[in-house]
Amino acid sequence: MIRLLLKTLFLEILLLLLHHSSAVDDDDLSPFPKNFLFGTASSSYQYEGGYNIDGKGQSNWDNFTHGGRSMIVDGSNGDIAVDHYHRFQEDIDLLEALKVNSYRLSISWTRILPKGRFGEINWPGIDFYNKLFDALLLKGIQPFVTLSHYDSPQELEDRYGGWLSPQSQEDFAFYADLCFKTFGDRVKYWVTFNEPNYQVPLGYRSGIYPPSRCSGLLAMANCKEGDSEKEPFIAAHNIILSHAAAVHLYRTKYQVEQRGRIGIVLQQEWYEPMSNSTADKLAADRARSFTFNWFLDPIIFGKYPKEMENILGSILPEFSTNEKKKLKKALDFIGINYYTASYVQDCMHTKCDSRFGISTTEGSYMTSGNKNGVSIGESTPFSWFNIYPQGMEKTVTYVKDRYNNTPMFLTENGYAQQDDPNFTLEDQVNDFKRIQYMENHIEALSTAIRKGADVRGYFAWSLLDNFEWIYGYTIRYGFYHVDYSTLKRTPRLSATWYKQFIANYTEAKFTGIDNLLQTT
Repeated sequence: MIRLLLKTLFLEILLLLLHHSSAVDDDDLSPFPKNFLFGTASSSYQYEGGYNIDGKGQSNWDNFTHGGRSMIVDGSNGDIAVDHYHRFQEDIDLLEALKVNSYRLSISWTRILPKGRFGEINWPGIDFYNKLFDALLLKGIQPFVTLSHYDSPQELEDRYGGWLSPQSQEDFAFYADLCFKTFGDRVKYWVTFNEPNYQVPLGYRSGIYPPSRCSGLLAMANCKEGDSEKEPFIAAHNIILSHAAAVHLYRTKYQVEQRGRIGIVLQQEWYEPMSNSTADKLAADRARSFTFNWFLDPIIFGKYPKEMENILGSILPEFSTNEKKKLKKALDFIGINYYTASYVQDCMHTKCDSRFGISTTEGSYMTSGNKNGVSIGESTPFSWFNIYPQGMEKTVTYVKDRYNNTPMFLTENGYAQQDDPNFTLEDQVNDFKRIQYMENHIEALSTAIRKGADVRGYFAWSLLDNFEWIYGYTIRYGFYHVDYSTLKRTPRLSATWYKQFIANYTEAKFTGIDNLLQTT
C-alpha cells in the first residue's frame, strides 16, 4: 500500500511539473472551447442498486437477471451494483475531485413510474433525482441526462410487448413529459435513448439482452419466442418514433422556457473494409447503414438509409407523412459512444462462413478484429475490443460529413480492464493502459475538432467500476476501483491523469505522457 501511495504521489507531481512547464503558443492552444463539457458517464441500472426499495418498480433488467434465463457470465445482477442510490453524495465528491464540469447519468424509468403510465408517480424516486441534480449543481457539475439507458418498465412488456407495440410511443412520451416538467429547470442536456442501435439487435435478434426474443441461426440465447429477421425493425421503428414524440414535446412545451438541448446517443464501431475490393468497401458502408445510420437517418432526414430500403423492402416499416415531418432534424445534438473498430468483409457477393449466422436482414457482411492474423489495432484480452484510436477521428469526421456537422458529444469512451482475481489492488489501480488509451483517443478527437467537427463534450466511461451488462462484474472501466465486497472506492492512476488532463486542456494545451510512462 505504501508503494502504491508513493507511485500515485509521484505521478501527481510529474503531471503538475509537466503542466506548469508547458509553453503555450497560438498553434498549441487547446482545440476545445471554454464551454466544452468534460465528464464521466454512468447509467442507473449499472450504478444505482436499490432495485426494490422506496417504491421502485420492476424493470426489464430486474426481470431478466432474476428470471433464470439471463446470460450474465458471472451470474450477477444490478440489485446492488455500486449502491449509488445510497452513496451518490460520496460519488459526487469523487466527480468534484476529478474537476469535471459535467456528469452523464440516466434516470431509472421504474424509480419514478413503477408501472409506466399505468400506475402512480413514485415520489420517493422523484425526490432522489431532485437531490442528485441539486447536489451536482452545487458542485458546479452539469447533469447530462439520459431517459432510457436500456432499462424500461417490465409492466409495459407484460401488457403489450414493449417496443414491439406502437403503445410504447405513448408511454415514453408520458415518461419524458414528467421528466421535463419535474427536472427541466436544472437539466439542460437531455438524451432520449442510449444505444438503441445495440439494444434492439441484442434484445430482438440475438436475444442476449431483454426481452430475449430471437429465432433461427441469428439466435444466441435460448429464446422462447421471437423473429430475428423482422422484430428488430419493428422495435427500432417504435423507438425512433418515441424519440420523435419526446423531442416534439420538449420543443413545443418546454425548450423555450428551459433553454435546454435534446438528442440521442448511438454506439459507433468504426468499420474498415477487409480489402481494397469494391465489394468490401460497399460492405463497410452497409455496416454503417445497418447500425448507426439505421437510427440517425430517419431522425435527421426522415427516412431510412437507401441500403436498408433496397435490401429489406417490405420488412422495413414505413413512416407516415406526418411522422416524417416530426422526424426531420428531430434532435439538437448527436451523442457518439466509441470504443473500438473492426474489419468488414462482404457476404453479399462473396461466400462467408455460415457458422456466423450471416443474414441478408443484417446487411450481408461479416466483421472481424483481424485480417490475415493481424489485429486491426492493439489487441486486448477481449476479442471484441481492439484499440484503434484512428477510428475516433474517422467516426467523428464521418458523422460530421453525413449529418451536416450537427453538434456532437463523445458520450462514452473507455478502456476495458479484465477483472483478474489474482491481481492485487496495486495491479488494479496502476492502469497505465487506460491512460494511454484515453490519451490517444482524445488526441484523435482533438484532430477531428481542429478539422472542423463541431464536438462539444467528452465523457469517459466510467467514474466507477460497475455492472457491465452480460459481463457482470468481470470487466472494469472505472477511474475508481470498486471493491465489490465492501463497495470501497479507490482512485486509479487514471483518475489523477484525467484531473490533470482537464486542467491542461482547459488552461493551455495537452501534454503527452510517453516519457512519464517510461519513467514510472
